[in-house]
Amino acid sequence: MATIEKVKEIAEKVDAISQNGLESREDCMNLLESLSKLPITVDIITKTQIGVKINNLRKKVSDETVAKRAKNLIKEWKSLVSPSIEPSSSSSASKREKPQDEEAPASKKSRKESVDEKKPEPVKKQQSTDSAKNVSVVADFESATFPPRHLQDDEIRLKSAQLLLSALRNGELPQGTLDPEDLAVNIEEKLYTFHRDTNQKYSAAVRSRVFNLRDKKNGALRENVLTGVVKAEKFAMMTSEEMASPEIRDMRDKFTKESILEHQMSVQTGTPSDMFKCGKCGKKNCTYTQLQTRSSDEPMTTFVFCLECGNRWKFC
Repeated sequence: MATIEKVKEIAEKVDAISQNGLESREDCMNLLESLSKLPITVDIITKTQIGVKINNLRKKVSDETVAKRAKNLIKEWKSLVSPSIEPSSSSSASKREKPQDEEAPASKKSRKESVDEKKPEPVKKQQSTDSAKNVSVVADFESATFPPRHLQDDEIRLKSAQLLLSALRNGELPQGTLDPEDLAVNIEEKLYTFHRDTNQKYSAAVRSRVFNLRDKKNGALRENVLTGVVKAEKFAMMTSEEMASPEIRDMRDKFTKESILEHQMSVQTGTPSDMFKCGKCGKKNCTYTQLQTRSSDEPMTTFVFCLECGNRWKFC
């Protein structure tokens, strides 16, 4: 009885951590280690719902070491629960075999045995009830199995899902975080469906999303995916420009505008000059144009265009 009370006490602490999202790695590991040392039984698991609570903690905790320890603990309990379901099937099989023995001529002894056989029925009903409970407990543990079965036989897809999951868990999880494992599986599934195979484009798309999720300057993207603001399916289809951080977007805009400006300057008629030698064709048949592209206290930028080969360049 002391064990079940101890498990209930730990279950309440685990539940509080899962709901409040305030945990320290040391506290979580201490709770998990305490549970691993207790003589856990199927009855304790069923009454305390400790498996469900540990599974919730595993999904929401930000520390990967704690998540792995919780997952291993759940697997141990699942192996403890699963074998207890098997005897019910064997008992039902033996029950089907009994009519062959009852074909013997009726006698006082056989009638007495038949009366005795009726007595254990309540026990059988109890076994059936316990089996149903065990099935329910096993179902609670099913979500602890990662990756899903359809990925276990495909090494490339499995590795992709693991990389996405690691990127999603890279850092503190925001309030209202969805299950990172489900998100990783959904993102990978959408990418695989879109590219129809684990080809180079599929691999490049996975790497691009992992890079952007891990980018510390682009934390808003990871937070939006984890909280469901950006759906997993939509995230899988986003372009590099859409995933980029504001700083990267500004830099790209600057480069684009500068490139357009250079193109415009190169096609306009500048001032003819033989002061410039083309680095491509070696001729001095060039025109140049100067433009103030920086602040007023900085020198003007000179744009040179070769009339022989069309080469263009700039210098300050």
